[in-house]
Amino acid sequence: MAVNGILGIKLGMTQVFADDGTAVPCTVLQAGPCVVVQRRTKDKDGYDAVQLGLVEFIKPQRVNKALTGHFKKAGVAPLRYVGEFRIDDSKDEAKAGDRILVDHFKIGEFVDVTGVSKGKGFQGGVKRWHFRGGDASHGSMFHRAPGGIGASSFPSRVWPGQHFPGHMGNERKTSKNLRVVRIDSEENLLLVCGAVPGPAGRYIFIRKAKPAL
Repeated sequence: MAVNGILGIKLGMTQVFADDGTAVPCTVLQAGPCVVVQRRTKDKDGYDAVQLGLVEFIKPQRVNKALTGHFKKAGVAPLRYVGEFRIDDSKDEAKAGDRILVDHFKIGEFVDVTGVSKGKGFQGGVKRWHFRGGDASHGSMFHRAPGGIGASSFPSRVWPGQHFPGHMGNERKTSKNLRVVRIDSEENLLLVCGAVPGPAGRYIFIRKAKPAL
């Protein structure tokens, strides 16, 4: 099966110790179990992909009629969260009802993890864009303001893309090339080295990283 990813949930962070005694910061991910809900083909849908659903308990009355019919057609139980993964091989034999488990990955390989980052609300330039700020000494009247935003004589306007205060976070982000440190097949756990976007409990996409050119 050429599916290169799986759905999961970020559980939190921990650390593991390598053979040489160094502490490795890791993120604990619940990777699956997932089930194939739909197989999209280029002839019918215009592209090749599989729609996966993360196996979780959900009350049937919490699923609307459209999704209930969608899951019934696939022959799978109602699911809370679904997502798509592209497939390069159009002859892939993945079909509705197939299961994707955490043993789809191997220790030592690299993965890309996509999720929605934590929302920070409205923030100023120092926090949002890492502006240095002004002097903190007595008498200074410039501390955390953005400063000059454009010259007066030329170009007599503000350049497009100028960094301003505004909404920060709550964006779709991807952490690339995270090394798989440990795999727990019984608990469907995947430990990767490094940080993953979003708070604990957020749904994530885990994909196998593309090989370096």
